[in-house]
Amino acid sequence: MYEYKFIRLGIKGFFVRKPDQDYHAIIEEYSREGWRLVQILTPPIGSYGVATYFELIFEKQI
Repeated sequence: MYEYKFIRLGIKGFFVRKPDQDYHAIIEEYSREGWRLVQILTPPIGSYGVATYFELIFEKQI
């Protein structure tokens, strides 16, 4: 059985879209705590199908 954690990162910028936080540091931090990165989700929900956020999905065995 697993538990999951979802971390939402906003996206900034107009022409160059980038996360508003350093996702590398977040992944390293959660990895040290025993979490495993499962997926980085970028749903197309903004105008013209552009993602307005990233979601990092982590799992850890219970």
